[in-house]
Amino acid sequence: MSNVPQQRLLQTAIPGPKSAALQARKTAAVSAGVSTGLPVYVERAGGGILVDVDGNQLIDFGSGIAVTTVGNAAPRVVDRVTAQVQDFTHTCFMVTPYEEYLEVAEALNELTPGDHEKRTALFNSGAEAVENAVKVARHFTGRNAVVAFDHAYHGRTNLTMALTAKNMPYKHKFGPFAGEVYRAPMSYPYRWPGGPADCAKESFDAFVSQVHAQVGEENLAAVILEPIQGEGGFIVPAPGFVKQVADWCADNGILFIADEVQTGFCRTGDWFASEHEGVVPDLITTAKGMAGGLPLAGVTGRADVMDSIHGGGLGGTYGGNPVACASALGAIETMKEEDLCGRAKQVEALFVPRLQALAEKYPQIGDIRGRGAMLAVELVNGPGDLTPNAALTGAVNKACHAEGLVTLTCGTYGNVFRFLPPLAASDELLSEGLDVFEKAFAASV
Repeated sequence: MSNVPQQRLLQTAIPGPKSAALQARKTAAVSAGVSTGLPVYVERAGGGILVDVDGNQLIDFGSGIAVTTVGNAAPRVVDRVTAQVQDFTHTCFMVTPYEEYLEVAEALNELTPGDHEKRTALFNSGAEAVENAVKVARHFTGRNAVVAFDHAYHGRTNLTMALTAKNMPYKHKFGPFAGEVYRAPMSYPYRWPGGPADCAKESFDAFVSQVHAQVGEENLAAVILEPIQGEGGFIVPAPGFVKQVADWCADNGILFIADEVQTGFCRTGDWFASEHEGVVPDLITTAKGMAGGLPLAGVTGRADVMDSIHGGGLGGTYGGNPVACASALGAIETMKEEDLCGRAKQVEALFVPRLQALAEKYPQIGDIRGRGAMLAVELVNGPGDLTPNAALTGAVNKACHAEGLVTLTCGTYGNVFRFLPPLAASDELLSEGLDVFEKAFAASV
């Protein structure tokens, strides 16, 4: 367990004077393009608590955007990383390899959906993994086109910005973007014009029709889909949609890429969100929660696909860094030993009734969605008016911050409040965080 006391404690206003002084230094030293949602400067962290430089202890409902799933400074992660740093910090796997990379690759081959033979390549970030998955798909199929979906988020590199749907802040004035990227309608039950009951069939039919007309199946290398969308609003596709898309890809010689950067590693109550409907992707991208806070990402896929690439075609100086690999091995061990998939389902069971009760009281909560410890509420103007209510979302977020609860928003329209607590946080701490959220909501409506 963490040696950080697992309780909320406010010693100063949020942010406090020491954080304010550091923020002034940040303004003078760091590009204005790198913004901070809550400018409190963290000194220590563990479990579900962040301790700032002013001595405030904040409840963490963001996990560094789904990264510290096992909790900050998780003991097994710390032990593995400490030992690895003492051994060596880098050689470059492409120059002189090391066993830690192999162990992570073997773990990913074992844990990802499907019992077929697999291969893995390691990288640094989710965006880098996605970019390489597309490279692999294009090389293997000999085709160029890639289809992504409305509300998608896949990263900030040039190609992944092309795949990402939202302009501000991710794409604005950063073009031109990579070509041969096409967009299809997302299965978004809450906002589907025909209603949620018909969403699965109608959205799949729209996808097939649009791809056939605008791209042509014979030109399509891959379809990339987040099984639950992340930055786009924690959108859970209608039941059956993901499976239909994957099956359609298989029928047409197209690779199905599951972007599980945010959904992977126990976050949704399964090791990977694709498992919920028995979907077995051809390629799966991972990062975020895999390595307990260190930068590591992977592309795992069918052996025939991954081995089709010429020697030297994949790689990177830091990809599969030994310290990051050691951290991942500690995080995966923690997930297994502490049954964090089961813990994610417990978090869902704790959160959803509280959110449903709040929705009954406040009609501005239009939708509650998600799985496991990846949950969200979408805020609108009220009954019969589904206009996105970004102003209320921002106000609640600000009120939570002021009371020592680290929260995140998302969504194409900026009106989705998302919950990504560490799975190491206790029920008591999570319940207190929900108390803060409820009070912030009441004060902001």
